[in-house]
Order: sequence, then structure tokens, then C-alpha cells
Amino acid sequence: MTPRPDVSAERTVQIVEAAIAVFSRLGFHKARMDDIAREAGVSKGTLYWYFESKDAITKALLQHLFEQEVQEVTTVLAAEGSVSERLLALTQQLAGRLEQQEQLIPIIHEFYATATRDPTVQRTLAGYTQAYRELLAAHIQQGIERGEFHLADAEAAATIIGSIVEGLALLWMIDPQTVRWRDTFPLAMQLLLAGMRADRKE
Repeated sequence: MTPRPDVSAERTVQIVEAAIAVFSRLGFHKARMDDIAREAGVSKGTLYWYFESKDAITKALLQHLFEQEVQEVTTVLAAEGSVSERLLALTQQLAGRLEQQEQLIPIIHEFYATATRDPTVQRTLAGYTQAYRELLAAHIQQGIERGEFHLADAEAAATIIGSIVEGLALLWMIDPQTVRWRDTFPLAMQLLLAGMRADRKE
């Protein structure tokens, strides 16, 4: 017999994706549970059956985004080409998604603030950032072993790449005009790669 689909998991994803659409359109503070229920095509009672509050939806939303981003990193970095080419392709892909979901950046930073006082949230974030760094570090190490990069510490380079993303997101929140994701983020990666390459001129 064919196993029955997990309706609960499907409905959760449906609500989370509806929340992303609503938060992107209205912003976090203006969005209401009614708006999310309408976008998801469910009753308000059904919405509260799955999530007791907008904060609970936000936590699930961010977990969904984090898992999606790790999957994107895995897919892009597994493609053909040099490590530099794959890192640039990843940068361009992430830049496009960040541009489309700019309204969610403040929500993510609110979640970061929560991590300073909530150990559970802190562990969730730490697990995500660790998985992200490990993927990047593994591929940078591949570049080192192939002679593409002259670095000695792949993990440090991976941390720097992650810091560039977070730093640009924070700068965007303060002054959106200074960050054009499709231009600024790839340029930052190009500058970093120029310093990492083994064939660079001293």
C-alpha cells in the first residue's frame, strides 16, 4: 500500500509559505493572523490549531528559511566548475532571494535579538549557522587542496562569508539605499575570492 501523505506537515508548510507572502507584502507588525489564514486558504481556527501565535509562526518560518538556505548551498556547491565559480553562483542565487524577501530581514533580526535571552532560540540559530559554515568550509577546503586557494583556515573563510551576508543585511536595515543585493553581495564575494586565490599577485 502507498503510505498516506503527512497532511499535518503539508499544512504546516502551507501556512509558513502563506506567512512569508503576507509578511513580505504587509510587513511583520501590520500582518494579522486573519491575513495569514486567508492567504493559506484555511480557517482561523485551523490556523490556531497549528500555531498559537504570530511569534510561533515566525519561528517556524525562520526555521523553514534556514533549512531552505542550507539546501540551496548544498545544491549550488555540488555543481560543476571551480570552487570560485560555485561560490559566485551561490552568491548570485542568495542575492536574488534576499532581494525578493527584503521585508523578512527585520523579522530575522528580531529573532536574533530573541536569541540573547532565549537559549532554545540560540541553539536553533547556532545549529543553522554551524551547518552553513561547515558546508562552505568543506568546499573552500576543496579549493585549498586543489591549489585554487592559498588559505590555511577554511573555517575562518567560511565564517567571513557568513559575516558578509549578516553585515550587509544589517546595513540594509539601517540604510537600504546602500545595499543593492545583486550588485553588492557578488562584489563582496569577488573581492574576498581575489584575496583567497593562489595565483594572486603579491
